[in-house]
Order: sequence, then C-alpha cells, then structure tokens
Amino acid sequence: MPKKKPTNTSHQIGVAAEAYTAMLFARLGYDVSVQYGANQPEYDLIAARDEKMLKISVKGSQDGSWGLTQSYMKKGSADYHGAIDQWLAKHGKKTIFCLVQFKGVELLGSPRVYLASPSEIAKRLKETSKGKGDTILHEKKEWTKQAHGYGTVDRIPESWVMSKERVEELFARLT
Repeated sequence: MPKKKPTNTSHQIGVAAEAYTAMLFARLGYDVSVQYGANQPEYDLIAARDEKMLKISVKGSQDGSWGLTQSYMKKGSADYHGAIDQWLAKHGKKTIFCLVQFKGVELLGSPRVYLASPSEIAKRLKETSKGKGDTILHEKKEWTKQAHGYGTVDRIPESWVMSKERVEELFARLT
C-alpha cells in the first residue's frame, strides 16, 4: 500500500500543535500565555501557576518524527553527538518540549502528546541507532538492514506521555 501523503503544511501543523498544547495546559489549570507574531527562539508559549512558570517549545509533526538538530551538523560531518550537544546548550533549564504527533490521527481525533526536557531529548537522540545518534527524534523507528541501528527499535519513552503527573513532575523539577 502506498504511503499517504501529509495533507497539511508544516505551518498548519505547527499552528494546530501550539493551539492543542495551550488547550491541554489550560485544561490542567495553568495560566497560558501564547505568543503571536514572530516566534521567540526558545519557546512558543508559557504555562504558569502561582510563581512558577515553564517555557514550552512546541513541535508538531505528521510523519512520526521531529527534526531537531540538523542545523547544528557541520557540512560533511557525521558528528551527531556534537550537534546534539550544541542544540542542548541553546536551551534553558525552564524550557520543556511538547512534541505533538498527528500521524494517523483522524480530523477530530486527539494527537499523541509527549513532554520532555531538553536534556531528556538529548539523551534519547544520542542513544538512537545503537548509540550512533541522530538529528531526528522518532516516535517509533524500526531500523532496516542498511542502517547502523539495524535490528533495533527506537521510540519515545513511555514516561514522556503527557499527563497531569508528567506536567507536575516537570514543573517540580524545572522551576
């Protein structure tokens, strides 16, 4: 069966992911401040309660993965770990990522949502493909015979699934 082409632009997916993320945090009782206009380099929205706040970088996807560190790769280099370290250094301790996945989700269905700190993402990226690393965070990737990671499956940790408990854990840890 041929692969179904995505029906939305990356901009549309980004807007939908940010709106969905804002709704989830608001439903959990957080005050949410959404940016309009030009994006800030580190975050898309802020969630706050009392004196505590988190900067949230929202990444939407409709293909099962999120490209995060490609821009840090040096031309002609395969230094995935170096690119990941450079990417990690750009993020503050009060930033978390909200990864929103629309692949396989019906129009009125709920996307899958994951929350992770930059350091958790960096660790996962470095473990990808039997430790070779990757610039792309995969929701679930089964490596084929041609790949360094052949015989393994890389996936988002179950502990990253968005829940009230996960949000509270990240607030407690990062604020």
